[in-house]
Amino acid sequence: QVQLVESGGGLVQAGGSLRLSCAASGSIFSINAMGWYRQAPGKQRELVATITDGGSTNYADAVKGRFTISRDNAKNTVYLQLNSLKPEDTAVYYCAAEVLAFAPQTKGGLASNDYWGQGTQVTVSS
Repeated sequence: QVQLVESGGGLVQAGGSLRLSCAASGSIFSINAMGWYRQAPGKQRELVATITDGGSTNYADAVKGRFTISRDNAKNTVYLQLNSLKPEDTAVYYCAAEVLAFAPQTKGGLASNDYWGQGTQVTVSS
């Protein structure tokens, strides 16, 4: 019904940069908040950054000043620019979106759900 596909992960040296993208597609009426989360080996998934449809952003303290989240509402796409990367940023990065989707089976014809991408690996070497 709704799919999120991430791209842009990879291997980079400490101090380097990457740009992640996440495109949403499917039966989308509108998208409210979008965000990025990450999960390092042996750790719980944690918030990295979020952005509302109006452009308000929120960042985890660990990435403030280094990462920038943005979105293109016309393309249903959210981006994460990762600068000054550190080895501790190594993780699988997941995008998420709060989507209002067409749902003909419901009374109002719309349904709101959270969707997740499959994840993209970011590895930062020291």
